[in-house]
Amino acid sequence: MFKKIYDAFCRENIVGKFIYANVAIYIILAFIGVFATLFNAGSAVADAVRWVELPASLWQLLCRPWSLLTYMFVHERLMHILCNMLALYGFGRIFLTFFSVRHFVGVYLFGGIMGGLFFVLAFNVFPYFSQVVDNACLVGASASVLAVVVASAVRRPNYAVNLLFFGTMRLMTIAVITVVIAVLLLASDNAGGNFAHLGGAFAGWLFAYMLNKGKDVTLWINKAIDFFVTLFKRTPKQNKPKFTFHKGGRAADYEYNAAKKKNEEEIDRILEKVKASGYSSLSEEEKKRLFDASRS
Repeated sequence: MFKKIYDAFCRENIVGKFIYANVAIYIILAFIGVFATLFNAGSAVADAVRWVELPASLWQLLCRPWSLLTYMFVHERLMHILCNMLALYGFGRIFLTFFSVRHFVGVYLFGGIMGGLFFVLAFNVFPYFSQVVDNACLVGASASVLAVVVASAVRRPNYAVNLLFFGTMRLMTIAVITVVIAVLLLASDNAGGNFAHLGGAFAGWLFAYMLNKGKDVTLWINKAIDFFVTLFKRTPKQNKPKFTFHKGGRAADYEYNAAKKKNEEEIDRILEKVKASGYSSLSEEEKKRLFDASRS
């Protein structure tokens, strides 16, 4: 079963992969909750979530800085993850018609980070939250999803979207309505979530606006990801061409020179092929020979 799930994950596009990640984390936490309840250890889920949710307290955030990234993949309620993933699926596909896969990764994470910063900033600046700042925490992908929505709307504001129960609406209209609702609910019971929504919306707008001017504000995120992927990825050892050397006489020298000349002729042939048809025309063996020669 796990092999089938993994194969399905690999076949998905980047939007599907992010949905899989969110759902997998939700299911893991749900299973922990079930077993914790059965064994009278109900606090186990709360303890597990505490390490990945984003705290509003600056001191707690300093102790758990990774939560600025992890919180955007965590959901505690079924309806919460259902709504977010449905929105991510629909608007993520629209996003990919205007932007690249790397842009999607960058905007999702950038929106989540900005949403988290807006949340923390609001709870530490406005006196309204002074009594609850130590206990307030944030989870959910809403800020990331809204960043995707707003970025798409800025790029193609008149793009028509068919919504269930609402009919056809312009993409910009959907984005504006969502932002207005978030502003109107800034003093509600979910004030922190709505501040995060505004942060995500701002991130999406900033990304699309700056990209129109030729600057990608999410580039640093993808560069950081590339760095860590390269850091932990094993590079296979490349074997240099092996030659057999024999001591003693002119026969040995002749064999060495002949082998060396043959290798040089093969490299010259490969280089001519690259010149005529391009590097992509080489076979894997030819690419390996060329790489080995460049290192010798």
